[in-house]
Amino acid sequence: MAYMEEYKRKLITAEKAAQLVKSNSIIDYGMFATKPVDFDAALGKRAGDGLENVAIRGTGSILPIPEVIKSDPEQKSFQYFSWYFTLLDRKACDVGLAAHNPFNYHEATLLAYNPDFSHLWPDVWVSQVTPMDKHGCFNFGLGNSHNRGLALNAKISIVEVNENMPLCLGGTDEYVHISEIDYIIEGSNSPIFATPPSPEPTPEERKIADYIMKEIPDGAMIQLGIGALPNLIGSMIAESDLKDLGIQSEMFCDAFVRMYEAGKVTNAKKAYDINKSTYAFCLGTQDTYDFLDGNPRVASCNVNYTNDPSRVAMHDNVIAINNILEIDLLSQVCSETSGLRQISGTGGQLDFVVGAFHSKGGKGILAFSSTYKDKEGKVHSRIRPMLTPGAAVTVPRTMVHYLVTEYGIANLKALSTWGRAEALINLAHPDFRDELIAAAKDMKIWSRTNRIPF
Repeated sequence: MAYMEEYKRKLITAEKAAQLVKSNSIIDYGMFATKPVDFDAALGKRAGDGLENVAIRGTGSILPIPEVIKSDPEQKSFQYFSWYFTLLDRKACDVGLAAHNPFNYHEATLLAYNPDFSHLWPDVWVSQVTPMDKHGCFNFGLGNSHNRGLALNAKISIVEVNENMPLCLGGTDEYVHISEIDYIIEGSNSPIFATPPSPEPTPEERKIADYIMKEIPDGAMIQLGIGALPNLIGSMIAESDLKDLGIQSEMFCDAFVRMYEAGKVTNAKKAYDINKSTYAFCLGTQDTYDFLDGNPRVASCNVNYTNDPSRVAMHDNVIAINNILEIDLLSQVCSETSGLRQISGTGGQLDFVVGAFHSKGGKGILAFSSTYKDKEGKVHSRIRPMLTPGAAVTVPRTMVHYLVTEYGIANLKALSTWGRAEALINLAHPDFRDELIAAAKDMKIWSRTNRIPF
């Protein structure tokens, strides 16, 4: 009750909040499922009313499609950017309505707090939050990441209250206090975006998961990403004899819930945050959101806390598992573009590859099926002589640790260029090995001592 007068003073409609936006402003839209809904709808209605050059940044955009994109296809008022590409961002980018902001994910918190980067701080920050608690705090729910830093350093900070937002306990930076914000929107309590269950894993993914499972020891600290493979691994862990596992991951994924339910997660062997799983955001099913809601066994933290490679490396036996799109015979990894087309972002992949390598007993595992089919049904190898022209290098060859396909697993650390080429060709689909050997010879990275792939 002590904060109710202040609450009433700061209460504002979404329409009046949208009127605070001026031309040439930077607006930040929260993180993932905390993207504002009512404010966005009100701001979208201002397209063409004299606003110009308003830059709007999301972090992993999710449904509903932002109204600032839908209402202004000619971009006369709004330009949309995303720190962390999702399917929605990709589709918008394909038609020229969004652009990517590349960065290593652990740096986001540093950018949000460090005055040296104040030119990046938003003029207006808006995010969905939980209702205010008795202490005057609004919880960021499913999107901690770098929300608090942006909220504190924006010229105008606005929260959009949604009663459906799970209360995600901290951790670090999981809240903003009423004294630290300028305005409050009582939102329409729209449903929080949840993902459908992951698709059934392919036979290739099952083989990949079998290889990875052999690399996980008791007491390992696990990081997983999104998709069918991580969820398959989580299910296999739940059915295994593994014990005393820990979790530190930028994303809390559905697989972790199954691991908890099977009693595999204790976090007892972690170097810090004993007995708690730490994460920076969650994008998952409603069941996963329900698991996180008010759960003291998990801790929402800013992304520098979860992803800083030096902090990751403090744990023993870090097993970080991430997907890639393609790799060349020089062992350069692309996980975010198809040529010049932006598919995803760097996110925390490089953070965890580096952190896992420096962990005692740790393994940074990059997993991928050896082939894919294009729209016409033609099969292509993900292992190529050179990356597709325009492809972004997500993990430099010097940083690559373990690679896994359905044909095996290889540790590339300290291998020569000859050794890397041989290891990669052994991981390739047999139908492509002869042409990869021929390419390696042309590239002068195949020696007479190299072994013919099995």
